[in-house]
Amino acid sequence: MDRVSSETEVRDHSALPRTRRDEFIVFFIIAALIWPVVAVGVVGGYGFLVWMLQLVLGPPGPPN
Repeated sequence: MDRVSSETEVRDHSALPRTRRDEFIVFFIIAALIWPVVAVGVVGGYGFLVWMLQLVLGPPGPPN
């Protein structure tokens, strides 16, 4: 019986409403930190892929 009440308390505690300040902080972290890192990773990964393909298949252009 005690275990059920403690699980309910934990569930109720995690369902606290977010404040506007909390949402702004999360937005700032996503917009200013996470997305720039993801963007650099995607562009860098694409550049690396093109570089490796050119090493294997040769440079682009008409064949000689």
